[in-house]
Amino acid sequence: MNSDLKTVAALGLLTAALPVNLVVTGAALVRRRVVGRRSAVAQNPQTILISGGKMTKALQLARSFSRAGHRVVLVEQGKYWLSGHRFSSDVDRFYTVPRPQDEGYVDALLAIVEAEQVDIYLPVCSPVASYYDALAKGALSKVCAVLHLEPDVVHDLDDKEAFSRLAGSLGLPTPDSHRITDPQEVVDFDFAASDRTYVLKSIGYDPVRRLDLTRLPRSTPQETAAFVRALPISVDNPWILQEFIEGAEFCTHSTVRDGHVQVWCCCASSAFQINYEMVEKPAIEAWVSAFVGALDLTGEVSFDFIEAPDGRVFAIECNPRTHSAITMFYDHPGVARAYLERNVETVIPLSSSRPTYWLYHELWRALTDPRHAAQQWEVVRRGKDAIFDLDDPLPFLMLHHAQVPWLLLQNMRQRKDWLKIDFNIGKLVEAAGD
Repeated sequence: MNSDLKTVAALGLLTAALPVNLVVTGAALVRRRVVGRRSAVAQNPQTILISGGKMTKALQLARSFSRAGHRVVLVEQGKYWLSGHRFSSDVDRFYTVPRPQDEGYVDALLAIVEAEQVDIYLPVCSPVASYYDALAKGALSKVCAVLHLEPDVVHDLDDKEAFSRLAGSLGLPTPDSHRITDPQEVVDFDFAASDRTYVLKSIGYDPVRRLDLTRLPRSTPQETAAFVRALPISVDNPWILQEFIEGAEFCTHSTVRDGHVQVWCCCASSAFQINYEMVEKPAIEAWVSAFVGALDLTGEVSFDFIEAPDGRVFAIECNPRTHSAITMFYDHPGVARAYLERNVETVIPLSSSRPTYWLYHELWRALTDPRHAAQQWEVVRRGKDAIFDLDDPLPFLMLHHAQVPWLLLQNMRQRKDWLKIDFNIGKLVEAAGD
């Protein structure tokens, strides 16, 4: 579909939903005025600076800290100045800053820390920002606490092949993996030496190709060669050839301090992750505890796992940042304490918590595939929207009807194409995007 036509169609659908959203938001605001808001008084109230303000996971953490009696300052890069989350009643102040990789980013954070008397900086990172926030930690740690990993650790964990080697050195199982810097290395690879199949993944974040799990080898050597030579593999853009293991895929989030897991959740995974429901997987939890304990990590780490049919678990990658599965803690009163204090009992989602989803994604699925509309309705019926909150309804309205329309109009003005709207992350997914 033509990019402009696609943008106009998306704007039309959002506009059609606006009247209902206005009524629901208005009713929630009236209710809040009548019954008041949930609140708590912290014994030691602190000011928390949270980055990644366009993302649902940042909003969720803002709510967790605010409702535990803390003050929240939210930041995001200037492109997302109209973030719907800035209108949250759980956000006390909102600032825009340069992109993490731009000059002036650290100075901008320092200025906010000093102006707002921030006690702790909690980066909620995009894949690009993780490393730059780790670099910023050196300067920020002089004026406030920073809950983030060190730069060398972020580098190794973000590098899929380096992570695999590191886990292997600790005796923790991962799939067979090989670093690829030239397509010819795949062409020359001895696939016949075993009955394994493999997939190719970009080591650097690739918002488009990251979902491509084409099995290798292809039917003929010529097909394999044609496939890999079409990929942007180079010394400067290395990929990983990783064994494909049949089984169920799971994703995890863990907030850790001094090697101890303080916040934990595990969910069934999918390619475009917009549904989260807690599952108990003791083998995966034990793997993560052993890994973070051996490295004495402090920060946030998210892992992807494959559970083979025989019950063995293999970590396929690590993302050194907050996972969107943190949305499952929407009703847990202990999250802030688990982030701020040491040696607390591990916090997991409450047994009464409902699975989280993003309503507009579910509506789009039902609209584009009516055969599964009943399935999407069941997701909505038994779950909870990750953004909408009766005590804090404005982010839901403003994300869908201000932030995203603004991004769509900006892309149209700049003649830029986009692949899909990600309401969870609060952005348009673009080739070579953030």
